[in-house]
Amino acid sequence: MKKILLTGGHAATTAISVIEELIRKYGKDGIDIAWIGSRFALEGKKVDGLELKVFSEIKAKSYFLKLSVGFTQAVYYILKIRPEVTLSFGGFAAFPVVFASWLFGIPVLIHEQTSSVGLANKLSTYFAEEILLARAESTRHFGNKKTEVVGNPVMTQICEVEPKKVLGNPPVIFVMGGSRGSERINDAIFPVLSKLIEKYQVIHITGESDFKRFERIKNKNYRAFSFVSPMQIDNLYRESDIVVSRSGANTVAELMIVKRPAILIPIPWSHLNEQEENAKSARDFGVARILKQEDLFGERLLTEIEQIIKDWDEIISKVKSKCSDDISASSKVVDILAKYLK
Repeated sequence: MKKILLTGGHAATTAISVIEELIRKYGKDGIDIAWIGSRFALEGKKVDGLELKVFSEIKAKSYFLKLSVGFTQAVYYILKIRPEVTLSFGGFAAFPVVFASWLFGIPVLIHEQTSSVGLANKLSTYFAEEILLARAESTRHFGNKKTEVVGNPVMTQICEVEPKKVLGNPPVIFVMGGSRGSERINDAIFPVLSKLIEKYQVIHITGESDFKRFERIKNKNYRAFSFVSPMQIDNLYRESDIVVSRSGANTVAELMIVKRPAILIPIPWSHLNEQEENAKSARDFGVARILKQEDLFGERLLTEIEQIIKDWDEIISKVKSKCSDDISASSKVVDILAKYLK
């Protein structure tokens, strides 16, 4: 039985992608996987029938308290799990797990999902055997340390979404701010929504806090969801012709695989401006245009949507022959993990 510990802040979809590949390689009876991180992200989840062991990260206002209690907690979990290898996806909650794993002589691997690198992953590199990167631009942050560019693991069902060849009639616009929505995007969409649904179909993840504002809109061309599980979002990608979204690492990786033309609105206060860097990756791939939050108003967003629909055929033509490295990222990560498993 292969025992593997995964940890991270809120990198649930990335973790699930790796778990899917581990099951393909070893079978669900051949692996024992534990996750230390956001309990909301993976609690009660089964991946291909495999029950996951989920342990909550410590909650505390003080960073010092969070580190000290988190380390004690990590030691307890590691003694209970006794993993052969630890894979960290970063985030402050992961650092105590990385450090405790190192103290017990457990090999540590780190996966960095963004072009920027957070403090937790920078600190974790001192205790890591290998550093796996989603983007080549990240190598500059790690000096002479051992790095390998593997891409950003994406769930199987996303990889199975086929690129569209013909624009829908009417076109389908998928608006989201991650799986839980974005109030700022909602505020921009609301005043122009009536104009949009005159000509287009709109699928909208509003987030729970804003759902009541939008659920009152009854129109055959509009569907609102308070939340969509990452395990189900592939169905919405299949329907969509264009996407309006924030530019989290997972969203960008997914867009480059499904090849849906997108308008990306980076969160301006994201750590180390990582959402801006993510959006640039999608823009350079050819699938996205960037709209700064300071320019995010209803009429401007409407203009951008209409322009990207006008340019849709040209965008699809430019990206149809491109292949994202993220498609094979999960298998690359698992092949590297395999070196540390008995």
